[in-house]
Amino acid sequence: MDRIRGEFIDIIEWTDDSRDTIVWRFPRYENEIKMGARLVVRESQAAVFVNEGRIADVFVPGTYVLETRNLPLLSTLKGWKHGFHSPFKAEVYFVNTRQFTDLKWGTQNPIMLRDPEFGMVRLRAFGGFAVQITDPAGLLRELAGTDPRFRTEEVREHLRQMIVSRLANALATANIPVLDLASRQDALGARLAGLLTHELTPVGVSVPAFFIENISLPPEVEAAVDARTRMAIAGDLDQYTRFQAANAIGEAARNPGGAGEGIGLGVGMALGQQLGQQLGRQLGRRTAAGLDQGPQPAPGAGGPPPLPSEQRAQWYVAVDGRQQGPYETAALPDLAGTGALTRATLVWRTGMPGWLPAEQVPELTQVLAAVPPPLPPQA
Repeated sequence: MDRIRGEFIDIIEWTDDSRDTIVWRFPRYENEIKMGARLVVRESQAAVFVNEGRIADVFVPGTYVLETRNLPLLSTLKGWKHGFHSPFKAEVYFVNTRQFTDLKWGTQNPIMLRDPEFGMVRLRAFGGFAVQITDPAGLLRELAGTDPRFRTEEVREHLRQMIVSRLANALATANIPVLDLASRQDALGARLAGLLTHELTPVGVSVPAFFIENISLPPEVEAAVDARTRMAIAGDLDQYTRFQAANAIGEAARNPGGAGEGIGLGVGMALGQQLGQQLGRQLGRRTAAGLDQGPQPAPGAGGPPPLPSEQRAQWYVAVDGRQQGPYETAALPDLAGTGALTRATLVWRTGMPGWLPAEQVPELTQVLAAVPPPLPPQA
């Protein structure tokens, strides 16, 4: 039946029932397309007419009449010396010129980059892209050849390898920090689409769209980023801890019982310890700055200074013309040992009429026992 059908005038057309066919060859018995065959090219298609082994023309959408050396019956009779097979072969290849948008890509191995913030990092990426045939004749010469049904799966791996190699170079030369890549994915995609289209032009293929769906870091780097994010959100750790403690106390109050009371007790103790430590640090800072020494009398003042807040003896010492203190009696031996308290040092405490040298105060006799007297005058 194919032999008999081949003797009639052809109507050459193609309706694509697949989503991945790029090139389809019209099936004619022994490729003997007859004189006057009608060629119908639909939208999103192009037809490449190959006559006697060479590309004769490329047809855009429309209806055409083909002229070959094959005539019905006569060409078969004249081919008797070839076993009644016509030596004049004609072929029509339909090329799908629509965009193929169901193509995916991804990096099998991580891409090593040098980041200004994280140092050396490894990135993985994946996404999708679209291809479109812009030169049907070039595609037929360079990629499809005489394949009767050329599909996207035959070039998908080749395109993926090109994409991964160009992606590594694009990321390395973009000088974009890793944390800013998400905001620059569209620009990177447009750049890669242009690079791939330029390289695929000789084979008649373009990449009109390129998408980067995700760029991910290794799990350990992501965990470090998450920890840093939590610290940034917390801000002042003391305030964050108190806030968490207050929330825990509220939860314990809403859940009465042994467990809730134990949680509330533990959180309350932790909060009290933290507040005590913070108060101690504040008092230490104020004491170091001389803000908590209380009211002190000026040296040489006529009237006695105000009573101290505690009942224990509080001593004031004049060092280099400046008042220091108050000190408890137990702290005076240390001052004497450092030389800050000598026999001639002026001292004062509550109940004394005024400042006196330390050697004239009976209460300091034992404190000054280890302090040597001043050297005698020497010639």
